[in-house]
Amino acid sequence: MMLNWIAPSERIQKLPPYVFARLDELKAKAKEQGLDLIDLGMGNPDGATPQPVVEAAIKALQDPANHGYPPFEGTASFRCAITNWYRRRYDVELKPDSEALPLLGSKEGLGHLAIAYLNPGDLVLVPSPAYPAHFRGPVIAGAKVHSIILKPENDWLIDLATIPDSVAEQAKILYFNYPSNPTAATAPREFFKDIVAFARKYEILLVHDLCYAELAFDGYQPTSLLEIEGAKEIGVEFHTMSKTYNMAGWRVGFVVGNRHIIQGLRTLKTNLDYGIFAALQTAAEAALQLPDTYLKEVQERYRRRRDFLIQGLGELGWNVTKPKATMYLWVETPSGVSSTDFALDVLQKTGVVVTPGNAFGSGGEGYVRISLIAECDRLGEALQRFKQVGIHYY
Repeated sequence: MMLNWIAPSERIQKLPPYVFARLDELKAKAKEQGLDLIDLGMGNPDGATPQPVVEAAIKALQDPANHGYPPFEGTASFRCAITNWYRRRYDVELKPDSEALPLLGSKEGLGHLAIAYLNPGDLVLVPSPAYPAHFRGPVIAGAKVHSIILKPENDWLIDLATIPDSVAEQAKILYFNYPSNPTAATAPREFFKDIVAFARKYEILLVHDLCYAELAFDGYQPTSLLEIEGAKEIGVEFHTMSKTYNMAGWRVGFVVGNRHIIQGLRTLKTNLDYGIFAALQTAAEAALQLPDTYLKEVQERYRRRRDFLIQGLGELGWNVTKPKATMYLWVETPSGVSSTDFALDVLQKTGVVVTPGNAFGSGGEGYVRISLIAECDRLGEALQRFKQVGIHYY
């Protein structure tokens, strides 16, 4: 019996359809029609989780001590692995007992941070385009979102000068993400200094999403927010095991930074979940301790795919900027074609799945995101299908 008189909350009704859920529906229909899908939509890494990580999980799973509730704040050994990783990668010192908190994936933490710190009507600053959790979390919390429209002529960097003083003075949180999902843009160190100065001036909490910290190429080294002097006084940084370590389904991430901000998030989470299964924390700890040779293999895999696909798209008329990081290409749609229409046309004609840019906010209109989550033979098949049906940039 349908209870038609029970309606979802306003916060749920205000959310637009989640693009990846909609893509799943379309992919299911395409499969029913017999299409051989090449799914380059989600940022879902292909291939297996590294064997040492799997072996660490199996060993931990066999230990009955891991079968009960884990500590709310995560295991001490995983928190130490997180802070040791930051020291090794960024020369940033963090206290494992108060400045690092394991999460059920960074998406969970980003959403819960908004609920922990935003009251209905509070104002947040969010770039557009952006990872959807950066603006959906605040919407769920009842906050107002001021979109900072990013421009290709500014290399998809936030232009702080475009934020009116009256808006900045009201803002409570600023979300940002470099290397960026979806644009694959990177930010110079000076930008991080500028955004810390901006946040300190207006007393804004900075939330930096560093999910692509290690997927960098051509000698580029991404900057951690916490490398910048004074950043830890006003900010936190999120990271995930999903991308670099092929652990998307394991649901493990973490947040580091200001201990007071982290404590607020921890307090909320103690009322909502019991944290990550301890065996998975042991596995994540093993991942953070993998040698640099593994990291170089991952970087080379994505660099090779990046170069192959950019060359192939170039032969079809696209001039795609070569990103220095992430697992994405940010590709302009042909003139006069919307992101959604182009993505649907590509799917229906070729069975290739790409993500419409407007799924990441209005600032993403006119682009699609292509994930480098297939080997070059499958990317080559996708390009061949484009060529056969006349999909090109003219």
